[in-house]
Amino acid sequence: MRIGLLGTGPWAQAAYAPALAGHPGVEFAGVWGRRPEAAATLAEPYDVPVYDDVDALLADVDAVAVALPPSVQAELAVRAARAGRHLLLDKPLAVSVDQGRAVVAAAERAGVASVVFLTARFQKEPEAWIDEQAAVAGWFTARAQWLGAVFTSASPFAASPWRREKGALWDVGPHALSVLLPVLGDVRHVVAAAHGPADTVHLVLDHATGASSTLTLSLTAPPAAAGAEVELRGEEGVALMPGSSEGAIPALTRATDALLRAARTGRPHACDAAFGLRVTEILATAESRLTAARD
Repeated sequence: MRIGLLGTGPWAQAAYAPALAGHPGVEFAGVWGRRPEAAATLAEPYDVPVYDDVDALLADVDAVAVALPPSVQAELAVRAARAGRHLLLDKPLAVSVDQGRAVVAAAERAGVASVVFLTARFQKEPEAWIDEQAAVAGWFTARAQWLGAVFTSASPFAASPWRREKGALWDVGPHALSVLLPVLGDVRHVVAAAHGPADTVHLVLDHATGASSTLTLSLTAPPAAAGAEVELRGEEGVALMPGSSEGAIPALTRATDALLRAARTGRPHACDAAFGLRVTEILATAESRLTAARD
């Protein structure tokens, strides 16, 4: 499968480009970026073409990997799907429900495969743990903390305008939901949403299984306090999500594997665009409650 990369920022540099270049089952076919000079810099070490026009790249590939801000991603994902190209997307799928629905509709109409890269769902130990806990009945409650230090450290992502605008809810909220939803079921209600320090938010969710969960999300945690934890409590006792022994590139390699399987078999992956849309819908509801609470 020939895959083109849309995007040239820190995430494209650190994860997407090396994962595509190192994957034995795909051909890293080229790069397009909103800044041509950045696209040339990214493409040079991999000796792949640079495209000035998105449609020209789409004409030369079987799939696209997207490492762009979510509003830009959604627009280009629709364009790629209409061209019949499979979609390897990043989280969040979109920051509006309408944009997310447009991506899903375009992918379904074109019959293309889609995978949304949610890191914990493709890391070896967390993925196995999620599958194991999803098979256990009787969970009562869960606690998820996703605390980043993006805005309190020298993170390359601190300059991201969409992260500055949307904060932790939209940046790390998808990660927390990607772990909780397969275990506790869909969210029936966003019971409560409250602001914490800076961009920190607290959510209380009611799930289809009858369990409840609490989420604390932040990109402004002190560096010494940063980290991700998920704890489940239920009839079988307490279960803690393990850390991962590997970084983003092996996880993104597995996400690419998932896209290849979905394209080959026609069977959607659990983290497809429809799942990304559901995450967007939940976050949009939470954002509405947060806005109402502030007003």
